[in-house]
Amino acid sequence: MQASSVLDLIGSTPLIELSRIHRGPGRILAKCEFRNPGGSMKDRAALQILRDQDRDGLGRGTPVVEMTSGNMGAGLAVVCAATGHPFVAVMSRGNSPARARQMEALGAEVVLVDQVDGDPGRVTGRDIEAAVLRARAIAAERGAFYVNQFNNPSGARAHELTTGPEIWEQSDGKVDAFACVVGTGASLVGVGRCLRMRSKRVRIYAVEPATSRPLAGRSIERPQHVLQGTGYGIVPPMWQGFTADGYLAVTDDEAIAFQLDLGRLEGLFVGLSSAANVCAATKLAQSGELGPSPTIATLLCDTGLKYI
Repeated sequence: MQASSVLDLIGSTPLIELSRIHRGPGRILAKCEFRNPGGSMKDRAALQILRDQDRDGLGRGTPVVEMTSGNMGAGLAVVCAATGHPFVAVMSRGNSPARARQMEALGAEVVLVDQVDGDPGRVTGRDIEAAVLRARAIAAERGAFYVNQFNNPSGARAHELTTGPEIWEQSDGKVDAFACVVGTGASLVGVGRCLRMRSKRVRIYAVEPATSRPLAGRSIERPQHVLQGTGYGIVPPMWQGFTADGYLAVTDDEAIAFQLDLGRLEGLFVGLSSAANVCAATKLAQSGELGPSPTIATLLCDTGLKYI
């Protein structure tokens, strides 16, 4: 394959069976989203958002601004570098410093915002709100396009048009369920819509931190957790009009243990949200809820290198 630019490297990631960390019942198939050039599934949304905005008249050289936990920022940095847009990433100081370094290496200007009530490595909804306010102010000051990923439907559209069809085709249509953590909700909603269009029997499960489960209708026990980029203690706007078939919870200790096991058993160094996805899929398979031998798809959202 010869690519004309880095944009051609986004998407078409492999689907891998995790047969060592999960020996049954059934199978767990995981999409290797860390293979995207920005290192995460957010590259897909970044590309779709800017392509859609270009169709709406975004001029070349127009600055782009976004609040990010790091992955969307890296994806936007990749796409902006290839399309000639200056990019400003606004991020809570609680997110991994490795992500800030990556974005800067890709040419982005990174603005860090002090945390409100979170701790390093544990970002809360209020921390995100503070970063959003700063990002909006910078966008207004610079006459920039504000991506607004939590409210931008192009994010879910990216997964409906690419990730979902890839999962269906790579699994030969043999998927009983899809389980995924929720940040903006774009990946779960987009993939969910696609798979439900392919088959009414496919069930969609939202994965949340055990102490912060508003999607499941539970009160928030503790907004701080280790699953960066997910579980902000809010029902994201993109969730409106979408209903999951079930809700799964993962503790910090479970996510940490699965991250280690994915490296030790599968040779995959991924982030904690990826580990949470695999943990939740394993629990679901073992529950018997989907029958004796289900095939469950999920996402390996990003590389573990973003957390060093």
